[in-house]
Amino acid sequence: MAAWVPPDALGRRVSCGTDYGTVRYVGSVSPTAGIWLGVEWDDPQRGKHDGSYEGTQYFKCKHPRGGSFIRPNKANFGVDFLTAVKDRYGLNDKQDVQHGTGNTVVFGTKAVEFVGMDSVAEHQRQLNKLVDISVRECAVSHAGQEEEISRTCANMRHINLSKNLISSWETVVAIASQVQKLETLNVSENKMRFPSTSTFISNAFSNLKVLALNQTEITWTEVLLCAQGWPVLEELYLSSNNITVLERPDNVLQTLKLLDLSDNQLLDGNQLHLIAQLPRLEQLILRNTGISSMHFPDAGFGCKTKMFPSLKRLAINDNKISQWSTINELDKLPSLRALQCNNNPFMDTEKNPETLIQLIIAKISQLEVLNNCEILPAERRGAELDYRKIFGNDWLKAGGHWNPEKNKPSEEFLAAHPRYPSLCLKYGAPEEGELKGRQPLTLKNQLLTLTIKCPEKPDQKPVEKKLPESMTIQKVKGLLYRLFKIPGSELKLSYESSKLEGKEVELDNDLKPLQFYSIESGDCVLVRW
Repeated sequence: MAAWVPPDALGRRVSCGTDYGTVRYVGSVSPTAGIWLGVEWDDPQRGKHDGSYEGTQYFKCKHPRGGSFIRPNKANFGVDFLTAVKDRYGLNDKQDVQHGTGNTVVFGTKAVEFVGMDSVAEHQRQLNKLVDISVRECAVSHAGQEEEISRTCANMRHINLSKNLISSWETVVAIASQVQKLETLNVSENKMRFPSTSTFISNAFSNLKVLALNQTEITWTEVLLCAQGWPVLEELYLSSNNITVLERPDNVLQTLKLLDLSDNQLLDGNQLHLIAQLPRLEQLILRNTGISSMHFPDAGFGCKTKMFPSLKRLAINDNKISQWSTINELDKLPSLRALQCNNNPFMDTEKNPETLIQLIIAKISQLEVLNNCEILPAERRGAELDYRKIFGNDWLKAGGHWNPEKNKPSEEFLAAHPRYPSLCLKYGAPEEGELKGRQPLTLKNQLLTLTIKCPEKPDQKPVEKKLPESMTIQKVKGLLYRLFKIPGSELKLSYESSKLEGKEVELDNDLKPLQFYSIESGDCVLVRW
């Protein structure tokens, strides 16, 4: 008996074991008998050829060895949504309760918990009580009978449909239109067809706030067409979709707060200007997008751009940014508070990682978090003062002067150091005498004369030591261990300022240098264990 082939098999997604693919051909293959399916596999390693056999081209593949023929009985065309839900949560009439586990799905940096069977065992056969549903990798391919989902699962709010056999956006609409309260939807890892022209706008997503479309092969043009049906969307995840060019979103995505474009190779940084007017965008993730620079030409030195007015968090790590000018440009963003910029070539220009961090902090005035580390006020002050001294001589050579009437630094200097004038206003302009005879990186060269006491050993005489400001607390503990014969890891350090009697400050972060805590010569370090 011949295997059944769905009438709409062409273009459908199928699985065969653990492999996924798209049906590109249905029919006979000479000289063999019977029906074959020509499949283009997601993983080209699974294929054998480019869709041709014995000199005849039956279908085409992107990869020269990405296709093969299989018999229909080897292909899984999937199940409807409700069947998958019942199977996943052990609510089928044919089976006993299955005990599964919770399934956490990460949307960018945010984890959403999709509750498994352990949490809903007591609600067996009460599908309408399910709020969070995960049918990831459950071979869902279609919505099923009309209105059946809305009758059975009335209270669903969060659905994970990732890595299934969904072939078109229409299927997603058919499922979502039956879930009135839908807020979170993940349809990532479904290679599907999207509308290419403006179609009837469904109200299926009228309450949707979070949507993940990673690895779906969607284009930005298709995003904008579908977005007409996402009136209140706040978070959109679009990583790994081969998006190279952007277009201006007119009257769509106006409620968006988070956009993830990571792992798409954008044509250049100028593409970002096309999305720069999204009024509520607070977080933009551009990890591994191939960009080599960012600039905001509407604003001059020391001014704020009108682009990205609400952007607070920006991720540009794993890119090709080689010039410090991009970091200067980021100071123009009026709302920027957090930046991730690791793994860019410009970071290799400074060998000392502490100096590198200080330069970034000094260049971006409102930054509060850098590479997931909070910037404390003392750290900002130290970075800005040091920056003012490091480039003080360059400022003087370029026409800078402590007298405001004679202060005329060159355009070239201002382009390289746009924040320098504001740092002079904040801390005062450096004078020639202040800079003479000092090596630029004063933080590395200054020694502190400190008195070290052990309050728990009153008979122990105070010891005077000269330590570099850049020495970390961890290294100080190692030194004191050798001095007092106590295990360094057990030491608790604090210090008393010679200027503020009675006030004790804990040295509680082993990775921070002494200068981080504003310790000065003459202060007293207290050692306890």
